This record gives sequence, C-alpha cells and structure tokens, in this order.
Amino acid sequence: MAGFYKHETATVEKGAKLGEGTKVWHYAHVREGAVLGKNCNVGHCGYVCRNVVIGDNVKIGNKVSVFEGVTIEDDVFVGPHVVFTNDMRPRSLGGWNITKTRVKRGASIGSNSTIVCGITIGSYSMVGAGSVVTKDVPDNGLVYGNPARLKGFVCRCGEDLRDAGKGKMKCVKCGHVFSIGARGREK
Repeated sequence: MAGFYKHETATVEKGAKLGEGTKVWHYAHVREGAVLGKNCNVGHCGYVCRNVVIGDNVKIGNKVSVFEGVTIEDDVFVGPHVVFTNDMRPRSLGGWNITKTRVKRGASIGSNSTIVCGITIGSYSMVGAGSVVTKDVPDNGLVYGNPARLKGFVCRCGEDLRDAGKGKMKCVKCGHVFSIGARGREK
C-alpha cells in the first residue's frame, strides 16, 4: 500500500487497500477489508468500515460514517457528518443483518444527511443537506427533506434541469439536453 497519505493520528488497519493519491486525515479510521480507489479523501474523524468499497476520486467529508455494506462509485461527494446505516432492524445483542447500499457515479450527498440502507442513490443525483433518504434516488434526481422526496432533476454540472418540451430537459447552465425517463435515467 504505497502512494497514499495517512495523517499520524489516523488509523488504517492491516488489510485495508488504499489507492495512489488517497488521503486519510486527522483521527480518521479505515478498517480491514475496506477498499478505497485512487485520489480519495477521508476527512477528519471519518470512519470507513470493513468491506466497504469506494471508487476513485471520492470525497468523504469530516465525521462521515460509512458502514459495512456500502459501495460508493467514482467521483462521489459525501458532505460532512453524513451517516450510512446498514441494518434495518439493529439490536445491541445478536447478529447483524447487513443490507447493501449503493451510491452511483458522480452523486453528491449534502451535509448531515442520513442514508437508510437498502437503497441506490443514482448517478449524478443530488441529496440536499439534512435529508433522510429512505428510498431510491433516480439518476440526476434532486431530493431533499425528511423523508427526502424528489423535487426535480440536476445536470452533471450540478445545475437544475428545466423542461425543454418533447420529453427533454435542458440544463440552465451548460445547455446539456437530457431525456429523463420515469425513474430519472438519462437516455
């Protein structure tokens, strides 16, 4: 495991795999079996549990908890204080029933959000700060609230998509045109 940076107060357990250019900051903890790609950032007091898989160019903000069962694809932003759950019915005694969660490429999750396990957050979607996400988020979907609800769609550049007629949506900033299906998938 050469080519990554670990602050002297951080813990990276034996058996964790970190890609080149990845940085693990003050008091962060990466458990055995975790896999982080290239050029990732784990912020102050961040926690990455065992068997978590994180792609390339992922920014994990300060005090984020990523528990077992979570997969985060490339180019994802996870704001400070986000928590991913991993068991729908946790108890202090007995075994865990890990339920998988997937965050697809390019998604952004706002600060202080809670991501309830068993869902998929779509590609290039955006979760507003303080949201409690209990259901799948479509590709390019904009969700926020408690519980988070679909409020619109966003471009890959992060700006709003507006109705352009004939089943198309257009970015208000860069002009990219999308066909958004019922689940929000770009066509």
